[in-house]
Amino acid sequence: MDKFDVVIIGSGPGGYVCAIRCSQLGMKTAIIEKYNSLGGTCLNVGCIPSKSLLDSSHHFHDAVHNFESHGINFEGNVIVNLEKMISRKQNVVDQTVKGIDFLMNKNKIKVYHGTGSFVDSCTIKIDNSSSGVTNITFNNAVIATGSKPTNLPFAKIDKKRIITSTEALNLKEIPKKLIVIGGGVIGLELGQVYSRLGAEVSVVEYSNTITPFMDASISKELMRIFKKQKIKFYLSHKVFQISTSEDNVSVQAEDNNGNKVLFEGDYCLVSVGRKPFTENLNISSIGIETNDKGQIKVNDQLQTSCNNVYAIGDVIKGPMLAHKAEEEGVMVAEIMAKQKPHINYNLIPNVIYTWPEVASVGKTEKQLTDNGVEYKKGQFPFRALGRSRASMDTDGFVKILADKKTDEILGVHIIGARAADLIAEAVTAMEFRASAEDISRMSHSHPTYAEAIKEAALAATQDRALHI
Repeated sequence: MDKFDVVIIGSGPGGYVCAIRCSQLGMKTAIIEKYNSLGGTCLNVGCIPSKSLLDSSHHFHDAVHNFESHGINFEGNVIVNLEKMISRKQNVVDQTVKGIDFLMNKNKIKVYHGTGSFVDSCTIKIDNSSSGVTNITFNNAVIATGSKPTNLPFAKIDKKRIITSTEALNLKEIPKKLIVIGGGVIGLELGQVYSRLGAEVSVVEYSNTITPFMDASISKELMRIFKKQKIKFYLSHKVFQISTSEDNVSVQAEDNNGNKVLFEGDYCLVSVGRKPFTENLNISSIGIETNDKGQIKVNDQLQTSCNNVYAIGDVIKGPMLAHKAEEEGVMVAEIMAKQKPHINYNLIPNVIYTWPEVASVGKTEKQLTDNGVEYKKGQFPFRALGRSRASMDTDGFVKILADKKTDEILGVHIIGARAADLIAEAVTAMEFRASAEDISRMSHSHPTYAEAIKEAALAATQDRALHI
C-alpha cells in the first residue's frame, strides 16, 4: 500500500495548486480526481470554457456592431459557426488540462483517477470503475472537491431543455429564446454569450437586484448596460414551476404583487447558485462535520475536526472563487510545512467576466454603512478617458471608498473595460494599506484604462479629479 505525506482529493484550482506547493516543500504528494481529466469544474466546465465563449461571442458582436465604425466593412452577413466556436472552446480546455498534467509530472505528484473516500483518519479508498479499488495511506489529507450547481426542488435538470452551465457550454444550436433563472455571475455571463449570438434572453431573478453581492451602484449600472444590449430582466420574481415539451420549455413565476407570469423559450438555464460537493467522501466516519449549508467546518488554519485533514475552496465557507481556493491551497501546504502563512479574505477580488467586466475588492457602501464606518468616495466614468473613446468602450466607472479620517482605501468597485485586470492595482494598494492620496500621486500611463483608478482616487481626495 502506497503511503504519502499528503493526499489531496480533487484536482481543481485549489487541489492542484495545493499539490504543487506541497511538492515544492518536499512532501511526497498524491492527488485524486474522480474524472478522467484534471482541473475540476473551473478548467473543464466553468471558468475557462465560459471565458472562451465570452471572447468568441464578443468578437462576433464587435464584427456585427462596431467594425464598420472602425472602417472595417464586410460584403455580406457575418455568420456564426457555433460548432466551430464550441470546438475552439474545447481546444482551449484541452490545452489547459494538458498543462495541469505537465505540472503534475514536473512536480512528481502521483495522480489517481477514481472516487476517493475515507476509510479512516489515515487511509483513503480510491474506486476506479476500470481498475478497481486501491487503498493509500497518508499523514495529512486535503479535501478540495469543489461544488456543484444547486437545483430547484420542483424542476429536474434533464440536460435537454432544462440545463445547467455545463450543458450551456455545449449547445448544438443558438436558442431563439433563452430563459435564465438567476441573476448571478454564471447566468449573466452565459446569458450575454447567447444574447450576442442572437438569442432573446430573459433573466428571472428572485431578488430585487442582480449580483446582490456587489456594490449596489455596480449592480444598477450593469443592469442598465445589459438592458441596452437587449437583455430583459424580471426582478423580484419567484419561479415555482418549469415544464418541458420536445422543443420548448415553460417557466411559471410569481412577481412581488402575486401576479402569475409565464415565460416560454427553447432552453431554461438554471443558475441559482452552487453548493459544496462532499458526497461519497465518507467524512462522517472520521468525525468531520458540516454546517447547515453543507460546508465543511474548519478552524482558522483550515483544519477540520479531524486534525490531520484540511479542507479548502468551495467546500468551506466564503466565496466560491478559483483564486480563493488557490490561496487556501498554498496556505494549507505551508501550514503543514510548519510555516506561518495567512490570507486576508477581505482582499480577495470578485470578478464578473461580462463585457463590460465587473470587479470588486474590499467593502461595499452598504457594508461600511451597516458597520458604522464613516467614509468618502470618489468616482470616475470611463467615458471621460481617451483610451475608452479610442476603443469605443465608454460604459462604466471606477469607484473608490476611503476612510473619512485616515484616507485608507476600504473598497474599490469597477465596471468597465478590463476591470478584471485593473482590480489587481486596487488589491496591491489595499494589501499595503494605501490611501486614496497614495494612488492619486502615482503616475499612470496615458492613455490607459488604469487612469480611471487614479482619477477616482483624486475624486476621493477633496474632489480633485482632473478630467471631469
